[in-house]
Amino acid sequence: MSEANNTAAGAKSAGAAKMGTPQAMREMADKGTAQAKASFDKMSAATAEASSVLKNAGAKATQGFKDSNAKVIEFARANSNAAFDFANELLAVKSPSEFIQLSTEQARKQFEVLSAQAKELTALSQKVMLETAEPLKAGAAKAFGGSHG
Repeated sequence: MSEANNTAAGAKSAGAAKMGTPQAMREMADKGTAQAKASFDKMSAATAEASSVLKNAGAKATQGFKDSNAKVIEFARANSNAAFDFANELLAVKSPSEFIQLSTEQARKQFEVLSAQAKELTALSQKVMLETAEPLKAGAAKAFGGSHG
């Protein structure tokens, strides 16, 4: 009979283990679900932040592009006016030597103007690149710096 008691006691403890297993599995599943939700929330926040950073960088780039185009149009207008002025001066030329002198002076002036315009466009382009890169740099520092802290 003692064997029957042992067997009954063994069945009782096995039954108790079977009853506890679904609860343990449920708790593990709940814990896994909570961890997945927390990971999803972190990923969603990181995605929103990255989107904001890219939108800001894009806005800066667009404004820089507009500024550069306006500057190129300004330069084209100035260069066209200088070309028309030169053409009018050529109409008043009376000798070949006067033509050469006027042409030489125009070439020198135009070279100086074009050099200054190139320097100005280069400076503007550098400014635009730095302003566009700044939000990206700050976003990367926040994303990668924040994960180490």
